[in-house]
Amino acid sequence: MHTTNSYSPSANQGDMTTPPEHQAAPPNRLIDQKSPYLLAHAHQPVAWFPWGEEAFARAAAEQKPVFLSIGYATCHWCHVMAEESFMDLKVAALLNDYYIAIKVDREERPDIDQVYMAVCQMMTGSGGWPLTIIMTPDRRPFFAATYIPKMSRFRGTGMLDLLPMVAQVWREKPGDLIEVATQVVEALHQPARAGAGPEPTIDLLIAGYRGLAATFDPVRGGFGDAPKFPAPHNLLFLLRYWRRSGEPVALAMVEQTLQAMRHGGIYDHLAGGFHRYSTDGGWKVPHFEKMLYDQAMLVMAYTEAFLATGNREYRKTAEATIQYVLRDLVTREGGFAAAQDADSEGEEGRYYLWTLAEVRGLLTQDEAATFTTAYQMTERGNFTDPSNPKLTGRNVLYRSPDAPLQDPDLHLVAADAKLAAARRERVPPLTDDKVLTGWNGLMIAALARAGRAFGVADYIDVAGRAADFLLGTMRDQGGRLLHRYRDGEVAISGQAEDYAALIWGLLDLYQATFTVRYLADAVEVMKEFTARCWDPAGGGFFSAAEDATDLIVRQKEQYDGAMPSANSVAFMDLLLLARLTGEPAYEEQAEELGRFMTGVVEQSPLIATFFLAGLDFALGPAQEVVIVGDEGAVDTTAMVRALAERFLPSTTVQFKPAAAGAEDLTTVAPFTASMERKDGRATVYVCSGQSCAPPAVGVEAMLEVIEGGGRIIF
Repeated sequence: MHTTNSYSPSANQGDMTTPPEHQAAPPNRLIDQKSPYLLAHAHQPVAWFPWGEEAFARAAAEQKPVFLSIGYATCHWCHVMAEESFMDLKVAALLNDYYIAIKVDREERPDIDQVYMAVCQMMTGSGGWPLTIIMTPDRRPFFAATYIPKMSRFRGTGMLDLLPMVAQVWREKPGDLIEVATQVVEALHQPARAGAGPEPTIDLLIAGYRGLAATFDPVRGGFGDAPKFPAPHNLLFLLRYWRRSGEPVALAMVEQTLQAMRHGGIYDHLAGGFHRYSTDGGWKVPHFEKMLYDQAMLVMAYTEAFLATGNREYRKTAEATIQYVLRDLVTREGGFAAAQDADSEGEEGRYYLWTLAEVRGLLTQDEAATFTTAYQMTERGNFTDPSNPKLTGRNVLYRSPDAPLQDPDLHLVAADAKLAAARRERVPPLTDDKVLTGWNGLMIAALARAGRAFGVADYIDVAGRAADFLLGTMRDQGGRLLHRYRDGEVAISGQAEDYAALIWGLLDLYQATFTVRYLADAVEVMKEFTARCWDPAGGGFFSAAEDATDLIVRQKEQYDGAMPSANSVAFMDLLLLARLTGEPAYEEQAEELGRFMTGVVEQSPLIATFFLAGLDFALGPAQEVVIVGDEGAVDTTAMVRALAERFLPSTTVQFKPAAAGAEDLTTVAPFTASMERKDGRATVYVCSGQSCAPPAVGVEAMLEVIEGGGRIIF
């Protein structure tokens, strides 16, 4: 065991006076990984290990603590810490001498990240990335933080002071740190041991609405203050609450938020798509990374708002976001890449920012005047360097909250096109091109939902290709889902988020295409999901599969974060499967899952608003609609379109071809066996609450049945 009290860099670490960025380091153990995030650290002087038995065995053999750093490829502050500390030879020497250093891509291993993020929140009251953990060789954490600067500052201890200090305590008083680690692990086990709560009731929906209303920003839209995240699941719940109750404030909160984001700098006005979050409370200055899951969830929110209100601006925003995804994130295999970076050429936001001089040099005088006024550009700029709070002269593009977005000035249309073309000549941000099953499942659901709502077959076709890729590539021969694909390699056991989101995507795709195999695949994936992740003792799904032996605890996620939790999505999945297959076992499992969720949600309903969206569906009134007719016939198409263009979040839709020999829906949904056409015309069967209305013919008769029981006034 190394026992010196001061660090001494190894002889091969070079001249310590040379700036870190000029130091060449031989590749470390990350060089053989597929993750772009891990590969970005493969030539650092830190002797990084990937997560695995080799690293922990080395730590145990050398009696060293483990320094765990978790981040992701498009994380700005991960880049900052990498350049500032992990490329620095002094920091590297401390890590190499006193620790075993492990790098984890949180997007590849969300189960690891979830465990240690819970530790960070428990120990510090907050969390984020980069996530920094120091732990024993048997994975038990005793220190947690997020970004740590190289040098100590007024806000906290820096790496050069922290690393030797912790190493000294580990050498001299290891029992103190091990005692802390033991207490932390015991606390981590408590949520999974928690018992089920009561059966969820409509009171939870009311509490969720009131909680959102209390935190709503009535001036700028959204919830809370800076930083402000899109949280589309809040909006999806509020739309359902509005439809159930008729409460106009619920819809007003949705509309103000969607419009504020669309006007703000969080939206990419030149190329579509949304940045990850706003650093301010007014949606103006974003953190510039673009995440696939944000695009998917926001497409759903804008699509549903269009269906609910008829405001075509919501449709235009959804479609512009889809076009961004199809242009920049579709992989050659048919899946969707994970994200685009916040940084380019070493600077945050460089790709997206403009000076007045740049704009005036590219546009005519009239175009420049219109553009700079519309996007509120100034000579001083509105963007500050993160390391220096002074204005940089560069501008984020955002519109005034009351600016009209419909039918913009022709000068602005021309200017937008010219600036977009000029921007494409810049060095683009890194695209993290790994394909993640769960995030792809969300995008499949979004495209299927938008394609169905807007009547755009191309969106549905892209969703189908992605689903076929996942089903054909991201499963092993036993049916187990796999989590990540990149550069020809499929790896990492599927997580709960993968199963839940893929099922969601397949069920939306089925209702957009009526292709029975997608419903059958959803059934098979749910069977595998339950076998590998379901907790028969306490209810709920564990985040990791039953054979995840490299975790100190298997957690069950209940909190909606940037994405809805796996259990929130699974609750909706089970309810949809129950309606679409007629199999009551799914509803029974959903009830168990609902009780598991209620124990925490009733204390703080805002932690799981997507679960509340599912609860709205579970409580009803809900309708199951089966249309029987000739595929492509005018009367059949009219019924399908009438349902697709309405906001009916508690209605499932199926199509049973009347022709003999057609794809047999009854193999997956036996309850449809007796449903037939009447008098040679497309016929609809509507059931609700375990009772069915008489079969109806014609769109008007169908809508009369469906819309007659969709709202309950509290």
